[in-house]
Amino acid sequence: MADENVIYHNPKCSTSRKTLDLLRENGLEPTVVQYLKTPPSRDELVNMIRDAGIDVATAVRKREPLYAELGLADATDGQLLDAMAEHPILIERPFVITPKGTRLARPIDAVREIL
Repeated sequence: MADENVIYHNPKCSTSRKTLDLLRENGLEPTVVQYLKTPPSRDELVNMIRDAGIDVATAVRKREPLYAELGLADATDGQLLDAMAEHPILIERPFVITPKGTRLARPIDAVREIL
């Protein structure tokens, strides 16, 4: 059985830490996936992005220096997904999954919709 509540977390990210706190304040103890150590597969990324109702470009960390280094500004969705799968630092964070849905916690309040 899949875990009910999951956060794709980067402990160095203040937004990610605040989102984890929000989940716990609402009585959820999510499975914490440190996605830089255990990245989602390309297929998992596709599903999370679709389920969150966002486009691929929204799920990419454009401020990450690697984004510019790889020249991703004009990349296709497929190229962006390939880059995120190969370089998980490019995945915007945090993604949160609950039985009520999936959200990218940017802004954090977006997560309240699935609590």
